[in-house]
Amino acid sequence: MLDDSPGSEDMRGIVAAGAGRAVVIGAGLGGLASAMRLGARGYDVTLIDRLDVPGGRGSAMHRDGHRFDLGPTIITVPQVLRKLWADCGRDFDKDVTLAPLDPYYEIRWPDGSRFQVSGDHARMRAEVARLSPGDVSGYEAFLRDSEKRYSFGFENLGRRPMNALWDIVKVLPTFGRLRADRSVYAHAASRFRDERLRMAFSFHPLFIGGDPFRVTSMYILVSHLEAAFGVHYAQGGVAAIAEAMANVIRSQGGTVRMQTEAAEIVTAGGRARGVRLSDGAVLPAEIVVSNADPGQTYMKLLKGRKKRRWTDTRMKYLRWSMGLFVWYFGTSGTRGMWPDVGHHTVLNGPRYRGLVDDIFINGHLADDMSLYVHRPSVTDPGVAPEGGDTFYALSPVPHLGFDNPVDWAAEAEPYRQKVQKVLEDQLLPGLGKHLTASEVFTPETFRTRYLSPWGTGFSVEPRIFQSAWFRPHNVSEELPGLYIAGAGTHPGAGVPGVLCTAEVLDQLVPDPSAQAEPMRMAAE
Repeated sequence: MLDDSPGSEDMRGIVAAGAGRAVVIGAGLGGLASAMRLGARGYDVTLIDRLDVPGGRGSAMHRDGHRFDLGPTIITVPQVLRKLWADCGRDFDKDVTLAPLDPYYEIRWPDGSRFQVSGDHARMRAEVARLSPGDVSGYEAFLRDSEKRYSFGFENLGRRPMNALWDIVKVLPTFGRLRADRSVYAHAASRFRDERLRMAFSFHPLFIGGDPFRVTSMYILVSHLEAAFGVHYAQGGVAAIAEAMANVIRSQGGTVRMQTEAAEIVTAGGRARGVRLSDGAVLPAEIVVSNADPGQTYMKLLKGRKKRRWTDTRMKYLRWSMGLFVWYFGTSGTRGMWPDVGHHTVLNGPRYRGLVDDIFINGHLADDMSLYVHRPSVTDPGVAPEGGDTFYALSPVPHLGFDNPVDWAAEAEPYRQKVQKVLEDQLLPGLGKHLTASEVFTPETFRTRYLSPWGTGFSVEPRIFQSAWFRPHNVSEELPGLYIAGAGTHPGAGVPGVLCTAEVLDQLVPDPSAQAEPMRMAAE
């Protein structure tokens, strides 16, 4: 181990070698955005990740001619990406092509009813009226509610630091005025009488790992995001954005090192001074940014260090987001089949609250399910071989932290078969005759591939007392010189939220103290 005593040769050496340098752990979208911003600030940046491609959950895999987007599939606030590129002196639209989706997605219920979501206000009013004529005025009120929460929750609260207690105290009156104590579902129920519309305007927290019946109603802001800015698909998938981000970092003179794993954060003089890799080498740094999950950061990368707030016990008993079961599959000879199945479809099971309770509260793998189905080949034919389609079907499931976690070694294939049956019965008749490539991710995959605590899909659940100041801070409370980016910190999960963690971090990180010399590697 390095000698951490003041004035030691080890300490002086690592401090000198790290001057002007930043090491970013994790090449997810939050880590990539952080590295871009640090590079623009003049840091000599080294970005490391244990995977073979950048993007983290936003990367892709290739099987039998199919490209599968592993995680996020849509871009809802493109101006956040454009600002990131502009702050680095670049033009986002020269590097990435966004295709607007219309409709954004379709929701289907077991009774055969459907609801298409688009950016056309008149069409949306007509869709609401078709399902429940008496709810049109409630829809208009809900949109106004959503816009107010967007202005406060996203543009104000979500894009500035929340690491000081005063930051949260001074906004408490606004939280009260906007009824942040009320859940997303409760707010939707106050505006809509039809249970289907209550679901349609309350399920969005599931896409950032939240229980719609318990997370704060601030998250109804998503409806305004969709209405005001549209829903877009990046040609080449979100993985194309990740690769473009990595290219910006390289163009700034930074280094992107894949298949490189962090073992621990090195300290000297009571602050972060670099990262020790799994092979024993040390990357000295003036600052360290961890895009690893806060659970991984505090329980593993700072293992053995005494912590004041984010102890192992406290991390264990946080409310964590749900796990995900994702079936990636390809088909052949289906390009003209299922013409009513678009880019995104949400298939509802027979239960809403009961299923959500099983996932978040009871830790029970239910027989029924709701599915989010992604069919990018209708927008981007190149994701599949000619004449075929590429899909994924995502089912929220319990994470692995319950007392009797799901045994996915035994349950993965039976559950996949249940997913296939739901798809064949409700969306893709005859699917089994056309299947080609097939791959399954379970919460165990998320735990091993992404080092996600308890196999969660979205890190810490965004309940009201786990949001803003109550989340792990962007500037670490445990170690000076350590900063946190990604879904588990402020403002939270989802592509816009994760990108904004880097925007907030940029307001907290000091300028580099010196011009760095060429990177040197120090062995233990």
